Amino acid sequence: MNTLLLEIGSEEIPAGYIHPALDALSSNLLQKLTDKRLAHGEAKVYATPRRLSIIVQGISDKQTSVTEDLIGPPENVGFDDKGKPTVAAEKFAEKAGVSVSALKVKETEKGRYLYVQTVHKGMDANTVLAEILPSVIKAIPFPKTMRWADLSLVYTRPIHWVIALLGDQIVSFSMENIQSGRHTFGHRFMSSGKITIDNPEEYPEKLRSAHVWADISKRKESVEKQIFEQAANCGGKILHDPELVDTVVNLIEYPAPVTGTFEKKYLKLPPQILITAMREHQKYFAIIDHVENLMPYFIAVNNTVARDMNLVATGHERVLRARLSDAEFFYESDLKVSAESRVNKLNGVLFQAKLGSMYEKMERITELAGYLAERTEENPELTIWAQRAARLCKSDLVSQVVGEFPKLQGTMGKVYATVDNEPAEVAMAVEEHYRPTFSGGSLPETTTGAIIAIADKIDSICGFFSVGLFPTGAADPYALRRQGIGIVNIMLDKNFSFSLKELIDKATELFAHKATEDINQTSEKVYNFIKNRISHMLEEERISKDVVGAIVDISIDHVPNVWNRARALDALKAQPDFEPLAVAFKRVVNIIKKAPAMEKTSVDESLFENPSETKLFQELVKVEQKVETELKKGAFDIALHHMATLRDPVDKFFDDVLVMAEDETIRNNRFALLKRIAGLFEKIADFSKISA
Repeated sequence: MNTLLLEIGSEEIPAGYIHPALDALSSNLLQKLTDKRLAHGEAKVYATPRRLSIIVQGISDKQTSVTEDLIGPPENVGFDDKGKPTVAAEKFAEKAGVSVSALKVKETEKGRYLYVQTVHKGMDANTVLAEILPSVIKAIPFPKTMRWADLSLVYTRPIHWVIALLGDQIVSFSMENIQSGRHTFGHRFMSSGKITIDNPEEYPEKLRSAHVWADISKRKESVEKQIFEQAANCGGKILHDPELVDTVVNLIEYPAPVTGTFEKKYLKLPPQILITAMREHQKYFAIIDHVENLMPYFIAVNNTVARDMNLVATGHERVLRARLSDAEFFYESDLKVSAESRVNKLNGVLFQAKLGSMYEKMERITELAGYLAERTEENPELTIWAQRAARLCKSDLVSQVVGEFPKLQGTMGKVYATVDNEPAEVAMAVEEHYRPTFSGGSLPETTTGAIIAIADKIDSICGFFSVGLFPTGAADPYALRRQGIGIVNIMLDKNFSFSLKELIDKATELFAHKATEDINQTSEKVYNFIKNRISHMLEEERISKDVVGAIVDISIDHVPNVWNRARALDALKAQPDFEPLAVAFKRVVNIIKKAPAMEKTSVDESLFENPSETKLFQELVKVEQKVETELKKGAFDIALHHMATLRDPVDKFFDDVLVMAEDETIRNNRFALLKRIAGLFEKIADFSKISA
């Protein structure tokens, strides 16, 4: 058993590329080793901006040998009546690389066939690795790739070296002008010359001695420890920002943090502006005091230890001062005009070429916000707040601060609305309407914010669908899936009971003058689109797939009730006596699907011929009343248990009664009874889809 080391050294890789590339490198290499029958142990990945590396333990010396039965022609085709080999047998033996005398006969399901047993001996590991490692390197995915010089090799940045070692032996291969070897390089400025790696075990420490922390987790620990210590020396603490920590860790090979200061006058700016200026442009960490107010300090993590770190700090301070000075100017300029005055400027901001301007979008959101507010609470103020927030929600897009710091859209909208003395509910909704901004992100806290968020998202979905811009399996450039999931999560969180179908119809109607497709068909497509999102969400909660299908195929109109119905049915399905219950329910539903269309659907008790019909109808009436009561409370689990009591009378009915009676009147009356039962079931789910 030997240890494998693979390192790809290159120009600096963007920080966001590193973790996905490592995941792909590891999974692809291990899969290749398995496919090539090369036994292996655990793998550990390493990376800095200049290198991607992996060490795999326990690589076997050779491939595992395999024995294979090669099947040939039938025995009666391979040998004639006298037992002599035919041309078919000779050709098969030639193909298998054996003599005809080595052929054997094997009994199979199809009869007796000629076969030969071949053994594929394993090649040595070094030979196998030389074959697969170049393809593993070339298969690493990156958002953007490049070619350099006159080479056809593609990678995210120019490759300068490759280490490939199996134990103390080089795995020799070339990729155009790159030849694998055992030499790497240390820190670009704090180390010089080649570093020879004699075996994979010494790799991390040799790089460490050359001022390269190749182990990402240890590099991260060092960064966090040092920035926390420096923040404490200032009397504060680091503003929690794990994403920034991960970014900074992948921008450096050797952590060298330094603390800088900025003028206290800038603390008068909204803290979001200061934090964004430090974070987005400079990757600086903000420092806060014990009550979480910003302090006039920041920490920059350098990649190099300089002789005079104070001089380095001064350089960072000079850069940040220019950023904050610009931000101060933009903010003060924005305060000279009201949020309302910026609304008309949205006419000059394009939402989408086929869907018009942001001003038009704002008008649609305002109409939808009023529509939703009226259906959410009987509160006149809510409608006023919702429509006002909808009118202002995009106004900060034309502010100077957002022009400089796009990630502050919504945040600055809230700030400007507050400055203009808008109601707190309105200002908060302006900020919240973008939520959730990512999968699992925070949802709007206020009802007004939730309404504007739904209005904004359903407008986008219906708009893009109206002009034929649908997400595909491979692409969703407008993030419509995320927005659909956002709508569902908000409705669940706020327990909104308005009709999703009516909302979609309303939103689609607003695009009638722009639509390139029939709006009724568009509405149906959007409904099915969100239905698919709901199905995936339910399955992610480990609701069984057949239950999900049974629930969503009935209705997704009341979103919170979809989850209540699914959970109740999934819990009932787990009961030991569910199978016979499901069989009874499915039998009713399946018979009804075959029933002819009937003008008369009411049940006439006087036409009952068997006591089982009377008993079933009487029990049905009782259960209907109980179910209706529980459904009004949203108690779907109790309603289902009431429905389950129909199992015995349903079974008795089918045992004693022939539904397809010769008398058409009696037959139709029995169909009507079953349709009424099926109608009761359909208040919960389509039981014909349940796997008993």
